[in-house]
Parts: sequence; C-alpha cells; structure tokens
Amino acid sequence: MDKLKDNYTIKLRCATCGSDNHFEFNEDKSYIKCTMCNREYFRGIEELKELNEEMFDKVKKQIEEDAKSYIEDELRKALKGCKNIKFR
Repeated sequence: MDKLKDNYTIKLRCATCGSDNHFEFNEDKSYIKCTMCNREYFRGIEELKELNEEMFDKVKKQIEEDAKSYIEDELRKALKGCKNIKFR
C-alpha cells in the first residue's frame, strides 16, 4: 500500500465569504472576482494565494506526515530481519 499520494488538492477560498467555487477570472488570472460577495482581487491569483496561506500550510503538514509515515514503513520493511535494530 502506497501512503504517498500522487497529488494534493488545495481549494482557494474567498477571504470575505469563504466561497471556494464562485470565481470569475480573466485568461491569465491576473484579476479575480468572487461572484458570491463581489469581492475583487486586483492582484489576481497571487493575492488569493497569499490570503489562503493557512490552506497551503495544512497541505504541507499533511505531505510531511504522509512522507514520514511512508519512510518509517519502508525502513521497517527493509530492516525487518536485523536483530540489532529496533524501532520505537
């Protein structure tokens, strides 16, 4: 069983209303507008990313936990026959 995912998803949310799927944007996403509350992000996707920093932190923490668990499991498998090495 592989504990590491191939990809992780982050849903950006409007800083005002919290909506995650009511956005209008131009082709290069340099301007974004929430159609739920009409908030405009004039710096586009970069501004929205900055305002959703906590979402990125949660996903980073999940990746770290998954990687740690995967590495521990692989080490346990690789060193299973060694009598001098014990894991706590």
